[in-house]
Amino acid sequence: MNDKTDNPVRDYRETLFLPRTDFPMKAGLPQKEPDILKRWQAMDMFARLREDAKGRELFILHDGPPYANGNIHIGTALNKILKDLIVRSQQMSGRDANYVPGWDCHGLPIEWKIEEQYRAKGKNKDAIPINEFRQECRAFAEHWKNVQSEEFQRLGVIGNWKDPYTTMSFAAEAQIARELMKFSVSGQLYRGSKPVMWSVVEKTALADAEVEYQDYTSDTIHVKFPVTFMADGTAPKGDLAKASVVIWTTTPWTIPGNRAISYSPRIAYGLYEIVQAPADNWAKTGERLILADNLASETFKACRVEEFKRLADVDIAGIATCAHPLVALGYDFRVPLLAGDHVTDDAGTGFVHTAPSHGADDFDVWEANLGKLKTMGIRTEIPFTVDADGTFTAEAPAFTGKRVLTDKGEKGDANEAVIQALIAANALIARGRLKHQYPHSWRSKKPIIFRNTPQWFISMGDGENDGLRAKALKAIDDTQFVPPAGQNRLRGMIEARPDWVISRQRAWGVPICVFVDKATGVVLNDPEVNERIANAFEAEGADAWFADGAHERFLKDRVTDPNEWEKVNDILDVWFDSGSTHAFVLEQRPDLRWPADVYLEGSDQHRGWFHSSLLESCGTRGRAPYDTVITHGFTMAEDGRKMSKSLGNQVFPQDVIKQSGADILRLWVASTDYADDQRIGPEILKSNVEAYRKLRNTLRYILGTLDGWEESERLHPKDMPELERYILNKLADIHASVVAGYRAYDFKQVVATLINFMNVDLSAFYLDIRKDALYCDAPSSLRRRACRTVMDQLFHCLSTWLAPILCFTAEEAWLSRFAGEKSSVHLMQFASPPAEWIDADLAGKWDRIRDVRRVITGALEIERQVKKTIGSSLEAAPEIHVADKDVLALLEGIDIAEMAITSEAKLVAGEGPADAFRLDDVKGVAVVFKPAEGRKCARSWKITPAVGSDREFPDITPRDADAVREWQKRHKKKLFA
Repeated sequence: MNDKTDNPVRDYRETLFLPRTDFPMKAGLPQKEPDILKRWQAMDMFARLREDAKGRELFILHDGPPYANGNIHIGTALNKILKDLIVRSQQMSGRDANYVPGWDCHGLPIEWKIEEQYRAKGKNKDAIPINEFRQECRAFAEHWKNVQSEEFQRLGVIGNWKDPYTTMSFAAEAQIARELMKFSVSGQLYRGSKPVMWSVVEKTALADAEVEYQDYTSDTIHVKFPVTFMADGTAPKGDLAKASVVIWTTTPWTIPGNRAISYSPRIAYGLYEIVQAPADNWAKTGERLILADNLASETFKACRVEEFKRLADVDIAGIATCAHPLVALGYDFRVPLLAGDHVTDDAGTGFVHTAPSHGADDFDVWEANLGKLKTMGIRTEIPFTVDADGTFTAEAPAFTGKRVLTDKGEKGDANEAVIQALIAANALIARGRLKHQYPHSWRSKKPIIFRNTPQWFISMGDGENDGLRAKALKAIDDTQFVPPAGQNRLRGMIEARPDWVISRQRAWGVPICVFVDKATGVVLNDPEVNERIANAFEAEGADAWFADGAHERFLKDRVTDPNEWEKVNDILDVWFDSGSTHAFVLEQRPDLRWPADVYLEGSDQHRGWFHSSLLESCGTRGRAPYDTVITHGFTMAEDGRKMSKSLGNQVFPQDVIKQSGADILRLWVASTDYADDQRIGPEILKSNVEAYRKLRNTLRYILGTLDGWEESERLHPKDMPELERYILNKLADIHASVVAGYRAYDFKQVVATLINFMNVDLSAFYLDIRKDALYCDAPSSLRRRACRTVMDQLFHCLSTWLAPILCFTAEEAWLSRFAGEKSSVHLMQFASPPAEWIDADLAGKWDRIRDVRRVITGALEIERQVKKTIGSSLEAAPEIHVADKDVLALLEGIDIAEMAITSEAKLVAGEGPADAFRLDDVKGVAVVFKPAEGRKCARSWKITPAVGSDREFPDITPRDADAVREWQKRHKKKLFA
């Protein structure tokens, strides 16, 4: 029969049930996401979530406040998106996950910006009334808070943006003051004189969290301290006569502050004599020096000594004192030798020059030996050798006025002045330079100094079982850490940290609002005065402390003479502010609770917010304000290097959103192993765009197949073909993985699970196989109804499971199917497939069938791609040879052609011919290619002898003919008149 004349090919496209959806293939996220945001705002999504969740178990992630002083960066974006992933996933897991964002608004960075503006205008900050200056700081913080709020919301972060918290709100400032007063009343607050990290540029003390280490080149010196007295009070005799202890230091300017030399009883020391040295050398032939044995050779090399010899062992404990090398300049006091645990023989000379004004270890060893020093008749006062400007004071004779650092943080003239004085005193035996890691202010990026200065401290309560350190360490044991390594890191910091210095010599922040008796130094702990202060802050803000008449206002009628009391004007460390947020956010908001379930921040916050919150809460409440601490790493450039303007490798979240959309950033965040440092750059973003495209297209296809879905189509799983039941089993199986991932805050597991399922199990398997049934089967067919029922389940599961991650895309997909003024996927809970969908035996069977399918598709790919025998798999009718009887039994009753998407397929028992196609990992299965025989169906394109057997539709298969008849009946029209 001639097809062209007797059976012309007719157009059946109108009768195909092709996918249709308004959900577009091209995402257009940069344009679409702002519209979705506006919709959420119009429907007050946050309020709807709270209303819907009323009565559920609360879940509280307490927001670590970002600093309100500039646009967000990629690290901030990662942080906020991670928090949003947790909050959204907990909400959709059936809890009331109320998220209140917050901002840190006090402190030096903001004050520094206002000062910069003043300097640009030629204004002097000190000439401006303090509360006027504070108002400018407040306005600056308010501006950036509003900017960041918009940027965070653009990321899709859901939260109480209408009523966030700030550390500068009047209520917050009042509560911060109350928290400080609790430390005062309990006796944990004290004023002391200790060396603290001091920024000469910013003229304030700094906390550990405000310091970073950068490369810095220091001057190094080796200095002689002549031995003057032995432990028995006699002058050194014999070999030790005219011997000197040698120290090495990278801070020559601290020599005027030297008051002792530290040594270690664990180190072996010897007396050495210089045998030969150049005539012009500082270290002279015949000099006797005491050094650690392990460091003697290295020291003499630095001193350009050509030959030396060891004379004897030295018992350092038998030496009492040395002379200061600058005794002739007014440093006429004895320098004791003190044992110290911090001394090692890894570098230097085995001795540590000890200036208690300029180092924590130096201070500690001095304080630990006060009794011994007094017994020896040595004055124990610690000198104030350097002032706030980095300038030597009168307590540094011969150097007064010399500067350690300039106002710009550059090296001053103090180092060289001290070195030259040591040379003149014949005390210097070597000098050099060393590039090493040195502390810098993370704000000004300038080096700092250690400086003894009166400051306010919170005691760690060393030696007390109920002291702050002991409470904090117990709280760490009681806290879950994700990842677990965070626990040891925080524990190590708490174990080693000194008392908490909480005072700053600045203007913008909450003051240390206490009064001190000028005569005794005792802090006034009057409940009425404290309440007056807190109430004033509540009504007027902390500006009330600096207002005219504040001194009299707060003390009136509570002390005999207000003039006998000093009003402290130092500012609280901003880490105390943020460490107190639990007190004025979690405890005081009726829709929250204390403690929080989760604190989440970057790994630097082990010494920052995690740390200060722990100490503040343990000091006032005896436990941590959190149950779980989650830590993320830093965001690096694509090549693993730190992002920097100079390298041009920065990635800005605003640019990513503008080009690709916030959901691409969210997918990147969810895909990373955030516990470690993560990377981002053009290629990484490109791979995320591609992954997103595949996810979106799968969602789009599922939506398209559900066009015209009616509930009457739904089938119970028991009435479905095995393939559908297998996919439902898969759905129930991955549900467990998705839920476990969200519960463990392991979002990369969720993403990997969903991507694998949607790409491998759906796109490359199930959806590929069922295209024919969906497009060509009659709507009433059981197979098509079963498939559409599964598609409905897939949509509910995937759209809800993806919603915390792709919050905009999931919403767009949901609304394309369930349009409505109040409709939203985010008001749903995670779809939860019934446990009865799990069928391990069925899953095992179909996993093996899929292995056989891989062999078939592999054979067909050779014919299509390599041999060019066929253009489509429907042109094939392969023979599948199966040697394994168990596998053969599994395949009985299975439509192999449907599985392989071929027109026909033949199952044959046995090994098959030697030249058949095989896969090494699928034993006993061989495929022989055979072309399909028959005519091509004009509707489904299958090639089969069955085409032509239906007289009404002779150019299509009987299956297709039945479908066309049903289509004609539904549409009440004849396809071909």
